[in-house]
Formats: sequence, structure tokens, C-alpha cells
Amino acid sequence: MTEPTLPLRGAANPSTSRAGTSPGSFSNPADIGGPLTFSSPDTPGMPEPSAKTAWDFLPDGWRREGKFATAPAGFEAVTQLEFARLGVVTPEMRRVAEREPHLTPEQVRDEVAAGRLVIPANKVHLKYALDPMGIGRGTRTKINANMGASPISSSTDEEVEKLQWAVRWGADTVMDLSTGGDLDACRMAIVRAARVPIGTVPIYSMIIGRKIEDLDEELILDELRRQAEQGVDYFTIHAGLIRTHLPLVKDRLIGIVSRGGSLLAKWMLQHGKDNPMYTAFDRICDIVREFDITFSLGDGLRPGGLADASDRAQLGELQTLAELTEHAWRRGCQVMIEGPGHVPFDQIEYNMKLQRTLCHGAPFYVLGPLVTDVFPGYDHITSCIGATAAAYHGAAMLCYVTPKEHLGLPKKDDVKQGCIAYKIAAHAADVALGIPGSRDWDDELTRARAALNWERHFDLAFDSDTARALHDEDLDVDTDFCAMCGHDWCAVRISKEIVEFASGKAEGFIRDRVVKTPALSPEQQEILAQRGVLAPEELHRLASKTKQAVGVEIGAKASCHSDYVASDDARKLQHEKLVTLRVP
Repeated sequence: MTEPTLPLRGAANPSTSRAGTSPGSFSNPADIGGPLTFSSPDTPGMPEPSAKTAWDFLPDGWRREGKFATAPAGFEAVTQLEFARLGVVTPEMRRVAEREPHLTPEQVRDEVAAGRLVIPANKVHLKYALDPMGIGRGTRTKINANMGASPISSSTDEEVEKLQWAVRWGADTVMDLSTGGDLDACRMAIVRAARVPIGTVPIYSMIIGRKIEDLDEELILDELRRQAEQGVDYFTIHAGLIRTHLPLVKDRLIGIVSRGGSLLAKWMLQHGKDNPMYTAFDRICDIVREFDITFSLGDGLRPGGLADASDRAQLGELQTLAELTEHAWRRGCQVMIEGPGHVPFDQIEYNMKLQRTLCHGAPFYVLGPLVTDVFPGYDHITSCIGATAAAYHGAAMLCYVTPKEHLGLPKKDDVKQGCIAYKIAAHAADVALGIPGSRDWDDELTRARAALNWERHFDLAFDSDTARALHDEDLDVDTDFCAMCGHDWCAVRISKEIVEFASGKAEGFIRDRVVKTPALSPEQQEILAQRGVLAPEELHRLASKTKQAVGVEIGAKASCHSDYVASDDARKLQHEKLVTLRVP
């Protein structure tokens, strides 16, 4: 029989040591410095990458000379984009390279200069605790967590706690979407506490205490300056929704679902004028450049249901966002683009690659997308499925969705669930794209799993507490099998025992004795209590972690291990001592 031909295209192996037997990534070869960077193969019919970059949209008076540019006499660079165009590697660029070990500082600079990478770092926030990071197709995929007080729920202290909680669970940036309480105090507290970039949607603050009809250009600019001075790193500006788009929304199943988009649509209809964010864009650019804030050009016409995805309204706005991207680059501003929320799975690649074409490779920041509409309460799952595809096909940052999406304001556990779902999506895409070193963590955990080294297994797990708690729910000692298969059926144990196999024999992972582990931590106890599977007395026993039932002494092997006692005895102890039957 003919051996199958693998569709290898030259992408790097995501494993630094080329561990295991996998051939590596089936993606395109890395193109750092070119339009594809890390990219998926195009399905036939996809838009070609743009031949243009931010270099094609230099300010008046600038000249490209060789690799870099020359500015007019007397010009002083302010933004990361301007420094990059002049060939300067800033401290922020060096820090991004430290955090992205597959990139050099010079490569970071060149990607910033091309407009394919942004470093959201307000000069004010840099004076506090901000740790600069990069967003672009040349970096690993980032995730954002949204939070914010509403008129009904939450407070400043709760939002700062949620910020810290989101960062603990992997958020690379956080957006403060507060619409209630003391917005200025809440925002300042978040910025000063944050080591990650903070984004906002400034129009929310602009209408507190007034009607949307009262909004004018000066109110817009005043609020933007106030938030810039507080240290906000990126602004969602809904400038791409203009009057000519409004008739295209008329027959949508769910209209406009963006808060900013709906407010500005109402303003335009009331005043008979175009979007003030659009008409004042030059003046907005002046403020954004002064503080080196990154534009996050908002998708006010994103689809709110599958029935409205990839329609003329959504794509018409994207074309306007592309024009604004070129304009912002000419003003020296960093730009990323926000993308759609509900998109059928088959349309995701097209949406990602159309943005790549129209916006000349500017980073795409995508909400979800949700790939089905009928699972409220589980939209962190419906959306992270779409987010994985989006990140593989072109998105640079994913905006998380929590179980509370469409239902209410997320609480702490919702934030955790949303972050974890999106870390899975981002990490899966990075491995698939062949980003160097992205699979090393997976390989380490696989070695621990093959060796049945539970302690290392849990240490390497993203959420060690949950992994340990779920294991101990069935078996409260670290045996050479788990409750999934038991002793006789454990394929991993059998593979480990076959001398000819490398499985389970990696240096540093082999466990020669059972380690007496500590009692369940309070966090682990809470996880099991919430699941409601174990009786309170069983939880209490696990909290004290008694192992006398299976004969564990410090430094000794438990008698449930088949390499310590006869297999028949191990099986008997397994059934009598370790496995608790659960009756509905």
C-alpha cells in the first residue's frame, strides 16, 4: 500500500526539539517580514494578501530611504510606529521580543513599521506597572478579557479584583466597559493596578448623564483626552459606521448589536449628519498620537446572529475601517481592527482573509466568533470553537466570551471560564501555525502523562487545582493508573512497561516511588464541592488526605501499585479502597 503524502509546506515544527513522531505543522512556511507571517493555507477563492503595508501610507514630508524612512527636519518621534519607521528599536520593542522568543527586537521593529504589529502602551501607563506586549500575526495569539461595572451590578473594588483574576487566568489585555458607578475612579484604579494594556470604549463615558443626541465633537475630544491622560492604552473608536451603511441594516434579523454602533446610528438619524467619530477622525488621531494610544477600530455593524453574518452592512463597514487604517498610519498612529461576533464556521476563513487584504495586514482583534446561536449559558464554548479557526486563519487577538454572554454581567468564575476557553483557542492555533516552541509545553505534559508522573502532570497543567481535584475525586493517591480505565485496562501503563517503547521513560520524568501528596487545597475543595458529586464526609476525608487505607508511608510505595504487589492484589485494593461508586 502506498504511504500517504503529507501536505507539508515548510512551516516550522512547533516543538523546539522535534519531540515525538509528528511531522509538524501543515501550515505555510513562516514569512516574518512578509505579508503572510504565520498563516494557514488558503482555501481556493480566498482573497490574496495585500501588497501594501503601513510603509505605503507615510505622512507628508517623509521619504523612504532604503529600509527605513527620513522625517522632515525638526520632527520628533512619539509613537512606536514612528520610531520603527526611523529604524529605532525602543525599550518596549525589546521587551516584546523578550516575551516572544522566536522574534528578535529588530523583527519586532520591522513588523511595527509595516503596521502588522502593535504595542499598546500609553506613555502614562508606562510610568505605572505596564509590561509592554505585542499584538500581531508575528507574535503568539493574545486574548482579551472584558469587564466593567454596570448601573445594576459591580463596583470599583470588584472590577480591580476581576482584572487581577483575569490576568491570573491568562488575559493578555483587559477592556474596561463600565457603564455605571464612578467611571473615572474605576478606570484610574484599573489602569494603575494593571500590568497588562487596558482598553476602553470611550463613547460609554461620553453619554453618562446626557442623551446621545447631545453628543458633539468637543464632548468626544474632551472625553478622549481625559481617558488618554489616565493612561488607557487602546481605544475602541466606532468611526467606520457611516450614514450610507444604515439602510443595509433594515432587513437584519437582529439589527445592530454593538452598543457603540447603535448609539451612533441613533445620533446620525436624529441629526441627519454623518458619524461624528468619522468626521472628527483627524482630531482624534492627534490625541491618540500624543499619548501613543493604539486605535482599535470598532465594528459597530458586527453580526449579532448567524443570519446576518458576512452581509453588506458588515463588509461595507470593514471597507471604511480599511480607509481609516490608512489615514491613521499617515498620522503616525498604531492601528488594529475589530472583527465580527456571530459567523458560521464555513465563513470564518473568508472573514479573516478579507480583513487581511483590505486592511493591509493590520492586526485583527476578533470577538469569538460564535458559530451557533442556540447555546446561551455555553457561549464561551460556541465562541472558542470559532476563535480557534479565527486565530488559525488570521486573527491576532481574541476577545473572550463568558458563559454570561447575552445573559448578564460576568462574575469571577465566568471570567475564569472565558479566559480558559480562549487560552485553549489561542494556544491550539499557535501550535497549528507552527510558531516555534509553541508545542514545548504540550510535549512536557505528555512526557509526564506517559510516565504516569501525576505530580509533574498537575504542575504542568494550565489549571493545576482543577486537574488535581478531578483526579482525587475518584482516586486520592497517585497510582500507576487512573479511574478512567483502572489497572488492567490502562494503555499508558502497558506502554510504559513495554521495554522497546520510549513511552514513559523520558529523563527527569520517571517516578521511582509514590510521593505522599498534600491534602486538597481550599481551592480544590471548592471545585469538588461545586460539582456536587462527593458527599460532604468524602470531601472532608480528601481535605485531610488520609492514605493509610492503601498503606502509604513517607518514602514507601502504595500497595495499589502493580510493580509493588501482585497484580491481583492491586486490582483488589483498587476496587475495595480507591473507587467510590456513585449512585444517581
